[in-house]
Order: sequence, then C-alpha cells, then structure tokens
Amino acid sequence: MTFQDLNIDADMVQALADRGILEPFPIQAQTIPLALSGQDIIGQAKTGTGKTFAFGLPLAQRLGPEPESGVQALIVVPTRELAVQVTEDMELITSNRPTTIVSIYGGKAYEGQVEQLKAGAQIVVGTPGRLLDLSQQRILDLSNVKEIVLDEADKMLDLGFLPDVEKIFSKVPAVRHTMLFSATMPGAVVALARRFMSRPLHIRAAGVDETVAQANIEHVVYRAHALDKDEVVSRILQAEGRGKTVIFTRTKRAASRLTEELIDRGFAAAAVHGDMSQEARERAMAQFKAGKKDVLIATDVAARGIDVDDVTHVINHTIPEDEKAYLHRVGRTGRAGRTGIAVTFVDWEDLHKWSLIDRALEFGRPEPLETYSSSPHLYSDLGIPVGSKGRLTTTPPNKDAKREHIAEYAAGDGSAAGGRGRGGDRGRGGDRGRGEQGGGQRRRRGGSGRSGGEGQQADASGTPEGRGTHDGGGTEHRDGNAAPTQRRRRRRRTGGGAGAPQAPQA
Repeated sequence: MTFQDLNIDADMVQALADRGILEPFPIQAQTIPLALSGQDIIGQAKTGTGKTFAFGLPLAQRLGPEPESGVQALIVVPTRELAVQVTEDMELITSNRPTTIVSIYGGKAYEGQVEQLKAGAQIVVGTPGRLLDLSQQRILDLSNVKEIVLDEADKMLDLGFLPDVEKIFSKVPAVRHTMLFSATMPGAVVALARRFMSRPLHIRAAGVDETVAQANIEHVVYRAHALDKDEVVSRILQAEGRGKTVIFTRTKRAASRLTEELIDRGFAAAAVHGDMSQEARERAMAQFKAGKKDVLIATDVAARGIDVDDVTHVINHTIPEDEKAYLHRVGRTGRAGRTGIAVTFVDWEDLHKWSLIDRALEFGRPEPLETYSSSPHLYSDLGIPVGSKGRLTTTPPNKDAKREHIAEYAAGDGSAAGGRGRGGDRGRGGDRGRGEQGGGQRRRRGGSGRSGGEGQQADASGTPEGRGTHDGGGTEHRDGNAAPTQRRRRRRRTGGGAGAPQAPQA
C-alpha cells in the first residue's frame, strides 16, 4: 500500500517520496481514510510509528491546496521539543503548497511568532501556555479553527495542562474536526475525549497490546550501584555498532552532572533539560540530529521531542516512574521499523518499582542481574570489546594545563607551573616561599622575604609573564600583567611587617 492508495494529494505524496517515505505505517493506513472523511479520531500507537503523518496528512489536505489566510488548524503538543519536531514534519508535508506553519512555544521571543501570525499562517503548532498567552492578548485568533489535534495527550495531562486544554477548546468553534493521538490511553485521556469530541472512533495500531513493549527493541535490565553507573555507561558507549544514544535521568541536576562527566571522559555528549535556555536546548538537539554529538542526556519532559530515526541505544540511568514513562523513554530507539537496545539501571531501593513495571510490561524479569563495570556478562550482552576502559582520553581536555605543569615540575624546573613555581617547593610556587629564589627556606608571614627587593629580583630573573590568572598572592592579575611593585610595597607596609613603624616604648 502507498500514500496514493490512501487518496492523499499528489503534491504531498511527492513531498514524502522526495524524503524516501513511500509506504504508510499501520496507524497511518488505518487513520488517514477516516480522518479525510471528517471522522473524530482517537489514535493509539507506540512512539516512533508515524503518528505525526497520521494526523498531519489529512489535516493539510482538508485545508485545501491553497488555504485562506489566517489560523485554520491548531496542533497542541506538551513540550517545546515536540513542537519543533511536529513543525518540521508539517513543513515537509506542505513543502509543495503555499500553506504556512508557525511554531508557538515559550522560551523564545514573541516578535517572530507574532509576525508569522500576522502574515497569515494557516497551521499553528504550539504548547498550551504560549497559545493561551497570545490568545488572551488577542494576537492569536482561534475563532476560525476547523481542525484541532491533541498530540501526546497523555503527557499533556501528566504535566498538568488539562485546565489549559479546556480553555483552548472553549476558544475554538463548537463544530470542528478533532483528532487526539497518544501512545498510551489512561482513563483521563478517554474522559477528555468524551468531553470535547463528537462520537470519536478509537483506533489502535496493530499489535499495540501484545507484550506492550515493542518487539524490535531488545530490553536489558541490570541492578547497578549508583557509584558505578558512570563506569558502566562509559563502557556501553563503546559497544560495537553503537550509534546515537539517548540517556535519561530523573532530575535536571543529574543530567547536567552526567553530561559533564561524559565530556570529561572524552565522549561527544550534550544535554537537554528544563534549566537550559530554549536556544541551548535547540542547539543541543540540532547537534545531536546532525551527528556532531552522538550522546544526548535528557530528562523525561524532553523525551517526547526526540524524534531521531538512527538512535541505536537508550539508557535509563535512573528507573522511570512507571511503565508508561518506560515506554516513552525506550520509544526513542527502534523508530521507523529499525531495531534498538534499551538498557535500564535499577538501584537497590527501586527494586519494588521495577517489579511493577516488569509485571505491567510482561518482561518476566522481576529480579535484575547484579552488574558492575567489570562484570563479564556486561561485555557479552552488549557487544562491548573486552578490555574497554571508562575513558576515551587518558587525560581530560580541561586538565591539559595541569598535566603540563606537573611535567615541568617533574623535570626539576623550579620556575615552572605557569609562573607560579618560583619557590619550587609546591605546585603553587612553594606556597609561601615565593620571595626566596631557590625556595630553600620558608619566609615568615609579613617578614623581610619581600622587603629586600628579593621578590622583585626573582621576577626580573626569568619569571614568565602572568597568564591572566590570579594566584592569590598578588604576583599575577586577571589582565595577564604583573602586579605593580609600588602597590605591593604599600600593602606590605600596612600589613604589620618588618617595615612597619614601631610604637614608642615607655
């Protein structure tokens, strides 16, 4: 079966063919004919099976080849990353017709979004908060909306967007075509559909409920120690055939820490989480999609927007909250018919939580195998070359300077370490022995070590210029210039040293 067989317009069929998309997925084949007829639809399918095209193609076709100016279709998504992804897919679908798509979400300036709306964009893709904000400012007019889609509805409710969704529905016409899509279908989503949809037809893609977990994903579960997880991850990232990898953490702080750790170990890693600016998140996603970074560390909120076909591994650094979160996480791999590997780490205190997930997903592995970075089965299970270590680089890039200083000091040059080793006693210039040229004896605090011109003589005898740092002793300044001698002399006099005036004795 092809998209042409589903009565999709020729220009959109050609746009898909130009990207190598020729045959529809099951959810698309079941949904598109009904959606073209105007039937309200509840679509349920696993992540990565083409839900965006399932609603995007009929939505664009129902607007016509040359739609009128103004907002006529609204696609509501829960996260910014998903808004960007859906917008890209809709732009692909409508690339051969004059339909305009605008992406509306927070974290970015209003001006560009407002300009696109005023220019007459027909399809709006956005998150609930920014959509309501622009609507209340009377910049976004929803009174002429004919098509409305709720994508990832279950996540939208999980994030507490139900009141916002209700307000959005109150602003669109009562007579409209509504489609709701989700990977899972909890009771709250069904209740939402009953309130705002007209006799919806519930469509389940073939095989949604069989063992629930996708058959093209290999699921590996280990009971791991928190202090050894980073070592295990570093070895998994060296597995044979590993492509792009997504690692999920429970908290934003954990995502930042793990990203820094992996970069320190030599891996091309980037992070996506809520504490980052929108520009930084989009930049990280663009680098990941382009292959400049092959490891992406993310929190659950960002999971829905990671739509990259060639992700080979997903690693749950911390266990997800429930089976639904598990499915959404591992759904980042095995997309578009490909295969993938999902590795989950279970902490000792989370064994009870894993047993519930295992029971719901019918894995039959309630007791994960205890695993360490040195466990032989880790290497055999995931195709990791024997002898792989936890680092790709011997010394992290940000410690090159330290390595250089240590090498100079080991060579016996007492004036090494970037101009800080004049005392030759310790790594920071003999600590308090900067005043003595050979570093043979310690100078007393406030004593005459600096007063006889010895400190200046040492500076003039071959000390390197300051490198733009400050050693805490006044010898170097942030601009890279040596400290003025006169200023240092004044500080010494007022410090109660040998040059200070003595009080008269009675």
